[in-house]
Amino acid sequence: MPYLRYRRVLIKLSGEALAGKEGAFGIDPPTLETIAKEIVEAHALGAECALVIGGGNFFRGLQGAAKGMDRATADYMGMLATVINSLALQDVLERFKVPTRVLSALEIRQVAEPYIRRRAVRHLEKGRVVIFAAGTGNPFFSTDTAAALRAVEIGAELLCKATKVEGVFNKDPVKHPDALFYSRLSYDQCLSDRLGVMDSTAVALCRDHRLPIRIFALFGRGNIKRILLGEDVGTLVDEGQV
Repeated sequence: MPYLRYRRVLIKLSGEALAGKEGAFGIDPPTLETIAKEIVEAHALGAECALVIGGGNFFRGLQGAAKGMDRATADYMGMLATVINSLALQDVLERFKVPTRVLSALEIRQVAEPYIRRRAVRHLEKGRVVIFAAGTGNPFFSTDTAAALRAVEIGAELLCKATKVEGVFNKDPVKHPDALFYSRLSYDQCLSDRLGVMDSTAVALCRDHRLPIRIFALFGRGNIKRILLGEDVGTLVDEGQV
């Protein structure tokens, strides 16, 4: 068994990633299977893996509110979208023979266990992948914040956020070829420069609990495994300076 730099991690995935193509709606099965294989590899190393998945491929609360919907109602709808994504990923992982549990912040006992911190930790200790659904269970909080909160609660050693690009840049690298890549950032620089690593509440929570954040490209083959083994993948956000 190889040496793991991080034994317990939480991985944050966007809902849009599950849709495959840019701007697509719903879940693309081949894309979902590709993501699941990365998690299967990480699990096979002996890592304790937890996940938080967004719901933007179905519904995003902020977009609903922008169109006149009550913000709290829109956010609850977004939480239900994350439950759909969590169940879809659970199904694929279990087809790969990886035991998986979905724990929901909203009670939907017919399809998911209610979120209880000690239960989540116990599942991880037993070698099960744990997927946290429905965000924090409260409106006005993003799934980024939910990921940071759950990571702190379960005692994760690292919070990994998967993105479309290889890490953090000073501007959009898709639109600006001269964008500067950061291999390492401090929490305070992320907040002061508004680099969009995660929302400010999530970054501040990680800073307060000294939880490092690793921003990496989701579809870089083997990236999750490499991170667990301690390789320098993407951008590391911690207390250090650039």
